[in-house]
Amino acid sequence: MRMTELYAIGQKVEIGSYTFTEERIVHFATRFDPQRFHVDREAARHTLFGDLCASGWHNCAAWMRTFLDYWMAQSVRLAKEGLAAPKLGPSPGFEKLQWLKPVFVDETVTYSVTFLSSRPLASRPGWHLNKILNEGINQDGIPVIRFESSVLEFE
Repeated sequence: MRMTELYAIGQKVEIGSYTFTEERIVHFATRFDPQRFHVDREAARHTLFGDLCASGWHNCAAWMRTFLDYWMAQSVRLAKEGLAAPKLGPSPGFEKLQWLKPVFVDETVTYSVTFLSSRPLASRPGWHLNKILNEGINQDGIPVIRFESSVLEFE
């Protein structure tokens, strides 16, 4: 099965949600992005953000977690229907990453994927390069993250 058999070009699919608790924000930032507005709530109050907020990289990682969970569930669903899910990965990269609005403590971001295009790779017969638009909106429906990525699909 190919991605183009599963999703129409332009089709948007919600893949899951992630809640950015204070504990999660501080845990991630302490390890990977220890800026004061990500690790210390009191210090964050004296920054342009005005409160503790998640690292943009944490937002990206949460998107990846929800995408992997979604794809694993899709693969199981397809297998139960007697179908083989498309073989995906790795990604050769992403572009146009935008952190549109800070994500603060206890905000929940719901992520989606829109299938943009698919093209065969001349250098690898049977392989395709799929392009997807990835977005996240907070609990108020406000966009907080957007980026385009590519993912390889192979036989």
